[in-house]
Amino acid sequence: MKAHTKETQALMTPEGALIALQEGNERFVTSKMLKRDLNSQVVETASGQYPFATVLHCIDSRVSAELIFDQGIGDLFSIRIAGNFVNEDILGSMEFACKLAGTRVLVVLGHTACGAVKGACDHARLGNLTALINKIEPAVEAVTEPKEEVSRTSKNIDFVNEVAKKNVEMTLNTIRKDSPVLKDLEDNGELQIIGGMYNISSGVVEFYEG
Repeated sequence: MKAHTKETQALMTPEGALIALQEGNERFVTSKMLKRDLNSQVVETASGQYPFATVLHCIDSRVSAELIFDQGIGDLFSIRIAGNFVNEDILGSMEFACKLAGTRVLVVLGHTACGAVKGACDHARLGNLTALINKIEPAVEAVTEPKEEVSRTSKNIDFVNEVAKKNVEMTLNTIRKDSPVLKDLEDNGELQIIGGMYNISSGVVEFYEG
């Protein structure tokens, strides 16, 4: 399996890029990953990179986009931050990846049992982590059920996972609101912006419109 080239990237549509991720995740789940010579891909990409997808996902050690989507060197722009939210720097990175470098799909990927989301549910406070948690807490408030405070903590895994999904949805909204560059690409059919949730127990990614 060779690395993407300028020509193969140009042939990718937003729909085709999403299908490539879906098929890659299916291969990952069924242990049918493609055989790649990563050292050869290092050589192939030395003079340039032509990824087809950009994935914003958590730093969680169990959630590596290249692995769970069965992709190789030069296939993805991978943006990682605890809680997979966006700020000005991340939006700028996305604009580079999608507008200048030509990726066709932008995925905001949350995951089940997210530690950052658990921290937001518990309103954790610790050094610089506090500022990060504050950025996820609006998603906690946006999930209205259950109403009992005792059930709105990290001990309620169903609540945690609902907050994680809401966080993805709110991040998608922020991308469209705060980045006219990415919104225009989407509106013009040059880019698909989509959310997803990775199940850490099954390895399956469920995509959904946000």
